[in-house]
Amino acid sequence: MMLKAVILIGGPQKDIIPWFYTGTRFRPLSLDVPKPLFPVAGLPMVQHHIEACASVPDIREILLLGYFPAQQLQQFVADMIAAYKIRIRYLQEYQALGTAGGIYHFRDQISSGNPDAFFVLNGDVCGDFPLQEILNFHTSLSTPSLITIMGTEATRQQSTMYGCIVEDKETHQILHYVEKPSTFVSNLINCGVYICSPDIFKRVGEIFNSRQDFYSCEDSEGTESIQLEQDILMPIAGTGQAYVYTTDRWWSQIKTAGSAIYANRHYLQLYHKTKNERLAVNGPDKPTIIGDVYIHPTATVDPSALLGPNVSVGKNAVIGAGVRIRESIILGNTTIQEHSCVLYTVVGWNSTVGAWTRLEGTPCDPNPNKPFAKMDNVPLFNAEGKLNPSITILGCNVTVPSEVIVLNSIVLPYKDLPRSYKNEIIL
Repeated sequence: MMLKAVILIGGPQKDIIPWFYTGTRFRPLSLDVPKPLFPVAGLPMVQHHIEACASVPDIREILLLGYFPAQQLQQFVADMIAAYKIRIRYLQEYQALGTAGGIYHFRDQISSGNPDAFFVLNGDVCGDFPLQEILNFHTSLSTPSLITIMGTEATRQQSTMYGCIVEDKETHQILHYVEKPSTFVSNLINCGVYICSPDIFKRVGEIFNSRQDFYSCEDSEGTESIQLEQDILMPIAGTGQAYVYTTDRWWSQIKTAGSAIYANRHYLQLYHKTKNERLAVNGPDKPTIIGDVYIHPTATVDPSALLGPNVSVGKNAVIGAGVRIRESIILGNTTIQEHSCVLYTVVGWNSTVGAWTRLEGTPCDPNPNKPFAKMDNVPLFNAEGKLNPSITILGCNVTVPSEVIVLNSIVLPYKDLPRSYKNEIIL
């Protein structure tokens, strides 16, 4: 069998209104690096997808689809080819083409070599992807599937925030599909991970051609934007062409910086199963490690520091004496001076945190008392216009003075903080 994988990584948002009122909820962290390259558990987000795909023996090529400028991903793609010894290419869309429009636009590149099937993974999801198991399920079906979806269970209240699937419990055929319904439909949700038959191009092509006929040449801009969920899954549900593979493994979206902290924790846990050598260990002349911690080999951490659980320390970072870090991501070339405390915080590249300073955020984890609960992507502001408590974020090149407290705040890049802050956005 010959397979390919397609990873949909999207592209930069062009905001007309301020970023904190728009859907660009990953800012300010995505101001300096494309969101797919933001490090989680020491690796760029999309590298976790690539690693999962490269572990499937029959996958011969991985294609990244998006509309980021090609030069922003050129070095990353070269590094991935060297690391995983597999063919990887970035195909740049000329505009946002949607989850199915991009696949159709690059159908010749995906179809070259005549793959038997191809995976499609959304770039803004994370998890313990059971790709081989989905493939085994897809190929074992008695009736050929045009598309097989990876599904998981959510709470009744949260399910309406996702694509909802109604399945035949015996055959796992998808009987009904609704994207973000206004009322409850099903606890079974779409994870944004698919395996498709090449025949799906014919289906997408029919939609594309019907739109070209409907719109005049003057109105044709945007007709290539086709959504896999609304335009493909919804119409073919109940026709015997779509199936769902349900998993109970960890899965989440990465929509906000807070969800990156949550993903960081779970990817570090996964390293126990797959890449145990990436985790820091206790030893003489080493910092004290609690739980799962990733420290880049080039980082310098004082032996008197205490790190963990669930901490990632980036390239060339410097962690001083007596520093305490927990549930946080410290990005590259950052300095945390002695006796500072960092909790539930992302510290951006090239930032400096002074001595005896406290950076603290509020976790926004799923409710542990509710089975199948997912991350709530809470808006920045509540109904009263006040900032909702969330993790603290420092953009790149931020300087925090000694002996101050920064609590539940977002600091944009290139700021020198003069004092303490609480529940503020520092523009």
